[in-house]
Amino acid sequence: MATILQIETATPTCSAALSLNGETIALKELAAQNIHAGSLTLFIDEVMQLAGMAYADLDAIAVSKGPGSYTGLRIGVSTAKGICFAVDKPLIGINTLQMMANGFLNTTENYQGLVCPMIDARRMEVFTALYDQHLAEILPVSASIIDEHAYQQQLKNQKITFIGDGAMKCSASIISPNAHFSALAFNSASHMSSLAFDAFKRQEFEDVAYFEPYYLKDFVVTQAKKKV
Repeated sequence: MATILQIETATPTCSAALSLNGETIALKELAAQNIHAGSLTLFIDEVMQLAGMAYADLDAIAVSKGPGSYTGLRIGVSTAKGICFAVDKPLIGINTLQMMANGFLNTTENYQGLVCPMIDARRMEVFTALYDQHLAEILPVSASIIDEHAYQQQLKNQKITFIGDGAMKCSASIISPNAHFSALAFNSASHMSSLAFDAFKRQEFEDVAYFEPYYLKDFVVTQAKKKV
């Protein structure tokens, strides 16, 4: 048996979940801007209380490791590492895009086609990857600028469903009868449950001391415009 605390802060959704043997048993989340720092630990305490569990009862902590928001990732990963150190539990890192694809596949019965999660990375750039219906990686994680040529080879013979907050802004550029778009992001800690349990069974743990989020892009500081 494995009870795993799961944290997702790589996107605008601040989410904490608890799973038992790959099944979600408690969830607290909210999609809003700039709430992660103030809400994450409260959400974690709430799911622990809902499940009637103590932190010492956990078997592992899983965290969405990116790509995604630089600030959100730092908050989620630092919180997860802090809990790991405090209660001496292993850390599991989950690819954020794979988590989103897993959520889509788990909630779309008998889906036949490919799934392309997209996280908005400003302007026409997105963090993205491409998976088949068994969650096998077809195209690796990348920061990509989407134009009319994107995914045309894959769209010739099969359906692709684009999901996430980056998908809708790219819908005008990707033109094909096989291209489908969903405004749903599937960026919930609950969608980590089966992935985290599989990683736990394989003993695929991160080095808590040295683990860093998968930023994919360098953090860019922009200066505020001077007031006139």
